[in-house]
Amino acid sequence: MIYLDHAATTPLRPEALEAMLPLLTETYGNPSSPHAAGRRARAALDDAHDRVAQALGVQSREVVFTSGGTESNNLALKGAAWAGRSRGQRIVTSAVEHHAVRHALAHLEKFGFEIVEVPVDATGLVDPDAVEAALTDRTILVSVMLANNEVGTIQPIAQIAERVRRRRGVLLHVDAVQAPGAVPLDLQGLGADLVAFSGHKFEGPKGSGLLFLRQGTHILAQQHGGTQERHRRAGTENVAGAVGLAVALDLALREQPATAARLAGLRGRLEAAVGAIAGVALTGHPLDRLPGLLSLLVSGVDGADGVAALDLEGIAVSVGSACTTGSLEPSHVLTAMGYPAESARGALRVSLGRTTTDDEVDRAAEVIPVTLARLGAAARAVGTIGAVA
Repeated sequence: MIYLDHAATTPLRPEALEAMLPLLTETYGNPSSPHAAGRRARAALDDAHDRVAQALGVQSREVVFTSGGTESNNLALKGAAWAGRSRGQRIVTSAVEHHAVRHALAHLEKFGFEIVEVPVDATGLVDPDAVEAALTDRTILVSVMLANNEVGTIQPIAQIAERVRRRRGVLLHVDAVQAPGAVPLDLQGLGADLVAFSGHKFEGPKGSGLLFLRQGTHILAQQHGGTQERHRRAGTENVAGAVGLAVALDLALREQPATAARLAGLRGRLEAAVGAIAGVALTGHPLDRLPGLLSLLVSGVDGADGVAALDLEGIAVSVGSACTTGSLEPSHVLTAMGYPAESARGALRVSLGRTTTDDEVDRAAEVIPVTLARLGAAARAVGTIGAVA
């Protein structure tokens, strides 16, 4: 199988697995226990906090380990919303956020919070001025993702942060799940107060995630029980997951420039091959986008049929977000970008990763155009027969 669905998940990095194994087999104590086994687990967890903090250029106390990107986003949004409710109930977001953000905000809306969606342009880009125009004295939180998981568009977060800071007391949350290893990450320069990550998106273990919580940012815990993670996330810590995440994140950030440059080159080869097919349109921003993600629409073809056809050829791609696979609804990202619902159903996402090889891309560049051209021709033939009948 040629795996081209790295935006959905990535293989576990060998270095991360090696670091995790002792914590699964030998150093398995509860980090809250006072005995030697617990102290060894605590030391490993503390080291993971330190390694993540050093990699991101932040303080260890600003790192909160979670179970993944969904929990990180939920903790950030709900925690900040409830903590700031006495000052206001208005939350500003974009129309192209991941469902982990959209559904969390929809939940808050049931409790009286006002959710305001800022539109995007045809490339999926948010206008920082539109975000600023949506801010009022009752605004307590802004949430805009760094890089879109479906079309790859990278948002101007630093510019948005500059405008948000003009409103005292307004927090900025950023879903950065797709960013590590793909784009440069400078959390101080980014200007966000809460930033969510997920380990399995950068070759860390599934079930691991983290939330950067800028010092001085107040949130209400959403999971109650013990005092873990400085009272911000109760529950016995996944020490092995935290350690594996820390190793994978450190390596991903160190290797990011070389990885991004190589992926952009590979994606360019695929783009040239696929873009020449009749009835295929490329989506997302032409320049400001993830280096390894190719998003396209096949006219008259259901994306799910494209995924199935390529799967039979030994190539794994997706229709968009893995979290919405199986849904009958068209992509909210593409419809927000102005594509008709019928066209949006023809979406395909091809996403490369660090482990993608030149040979795999060469093979995909041969197979994908032929497969999509065949599906498109069949769809047009059916349409013609229907018109004649």
